[in-house]
Amino acid sequence: MDGRSLQERYAPASRCFGCGPANPDGLRLRSFEADEGWLTATWLPDPRYEAFDDALNGGIVGTLLDCHGNWAAVTHLMRARATAEAPGCVTAELAVRYHRPTPTRHGALTLRSHVLEASTDRATVEATIAGVDGEPTATARGTFVAVGPGHPAHDRWRG
Repeated sequence: MDGRSLQERYAPASRCFGCGPANPDGLRLRSFEADEGWLTATWLPDPRYEAFDDALNGGIVGTLLDCHGNWAAVTHLMRARATAEAPGCVTAELAVRYHRPTPTRHGALTLRSHVLEASTDRATVEATIAGVDGEPTATARGTFVAVGPGHPAHDRWRG
């Protein structure tokens, strides 16, 4: 491994607010392959994204889970298709469950995601975000679909 995130390797020109390396105003989530098909990421929250003192805005929590889940689907579909090119995937459905406030002032958050089930063009993914204590603050289940030519997101990773 060369130390680059999945986003940096497969989508360096992406402007996605949540995970795009080319978005200077974005969250710049960096996802990495871990064990047994899991992805992992750490992200250091900034108080400017708070909903209230020491609590990350729910929309930002959802964005992080959405992007991290999408990359679990992308890497799974790449493997299943035996290709080195990341398919342009979009979110078809995302359900987020907020367990408790996600802290912003105690260090980096940890995200994990993995594919629960998949077909040739879609994957259902589970994602979790946790504080420094390791306890989940929010979980999500989403379905991500690989889109073909003609869809506006087909070449989304190329900028």
